[in-house]
Amino acid sequence: MNYELNTIWFILVGVLFTGYAMLDGFDLGIGALHLFTKKDEERRIMLNAIGPVWDGNEVWLVTGGGALFAAFPNVYATVFSGFYLAFYLLLASLIFRAVAIEFRSKQPMYWWRQMWDIGFGGGSVLSSLLIGITLGNIARGIPIDANGEFAGTFCSLLTPYPLLVGLTTVALFMMHGAIYGVMKTEGELHDKLRGWAMNAIIFFVICAATTTMATLLYLTHVAERVRENPWLFSLVLANMLAIANIPREFHRGKDWLAFLSSCAAMITLMTLFGLDQFPYMVYSQPNPENSLTIYNAASSPKTLGNMLIIAGIGVPIVIAYTVCIYWIFRGKVKVDRMSY
Repeated sequence: MNYELNTIWFILVGVLFTGYAMLDGFDLGIGALHLFTKKDEERRIMLNAIGPVWDGNEVWLVTGGGALFAAFPNVYATVFSGFYLAFYLLLASLIFRAVAIEFRSKQPMYWWRQMWDIGFGGGSVLSSLLIGITLGNIARGIPIDANGEFAGTFCSLLTPYPLLVGLTTVALFMMHGAIYGVMKTEGELHDKLRGWAMNAIIFFVICAATTTMATLLYLTHVAERVRENPWLFSLVLANMLAIANIPREFHRGKDWLAFLSSCAAMITLMTLFGLDQFPYMVYSQPNPENSLTIYNAASSPKTLGNMLIIAGIGVPIVIAYTVCIYWIFRGKVKVDRMSY
């Protein structure tokens, strides 16, 4: 039962971070595309497309981080100390981005709005890039000593593979955000976003194919896991079909289905990531024996059991709140005097 609790919490943490990727992913994508348009009204429309939901979307990141800290404190300590500068930059970019959303339209001066527009766009791109770099390093493995402490430097995190995963994450969020923007806008901006979405889809497909090849060629422990478990190929196939269905549905004008296919692509990608890692939480490279697993880095069984009860109450509330907000603010976005 104790081992089952460890596995349950591994899955739950993965679900929370996957939810964050799907929801805040289009927020970050809208931010990355924000500076592509030059008209003030169009920028306000893009902000209003995410205005009612962006802060609620980030709850999933906070909840996921809290769950990681409570269920796997050794992982939290190792990753957050080793990635300290990267996470500090991520936090700063998310804060600056949030401030930009609220402050941008408080003054009419061009320089004022341009300053916050750059902050919003730059913060969104930097956040996406850092999230991808973090995932790339976790997948590749990081140096951990016998005491479970990070034994590398910040520069050692910026190797080609994590940077490639970071670029792929930026492309994925841009595609996700563009499709969401198409669903929420109309008129000239809607037409612009359709063009940007198609370009973003092509950009993502190229990045995804390159990252997949690099993973199979250079991450030997991941390739071995796939060879040892041929059924994992079914998830790879599901991911490929989800990605292929995005331009298909988008070309047919079924934007909602294209958005759902983008969500499905994220779910299958995160599932593959989790299954390739399991039971490792942080794979140690080049010393696998120092890796942090769901067993040697977990809290006590009593703690995991008590927290599972709390999660069983709290997670459905978060899901219900999210569904309610999206239902209330459904439909196309229009600008009025109360808008951002």
